[in-house]
Amino acid sequence: MIKIVLACAFGMSTSMLVQRMQQEAVNRGLNADICALSETELKGKLANVNVLLLGPQIRFQLKSFKAEFEPMGIAVDVIEMTDYGRMNGAAVLDKALALNRAKEQEK
Repeated sequence: MIKIVLACAFGMSTSMLVQRMQQEAVNRGLNADICALSETELKGKLANVNVLLLGPQIRFQLKSFKAEFEPMGIAVDVIEMTDYGRMNGAAVLDKALALNRAKEQEK
């Protein structure tokens, strides 16, 4: 199973995107746990998380989140603005899966 967390300023704007990603995972037969959290909720809630994707509105925190969470084995990146704006669950899921594969290959 892959565990994906989407983070944004308040955890609300990513809720629809999470639903679309969950539906896409079901359509593909993937075992995925996908949720949204606000940036302030992240600490202590990332146990067993594989991928952390940041909403475009908090992209300025990418460097600090990478420094904090990548040593824990969590791949961190920013959701593409166009995919976020279009609520393209398939594209964001593809990005998360690719990040997870790359992380696994590094081991």
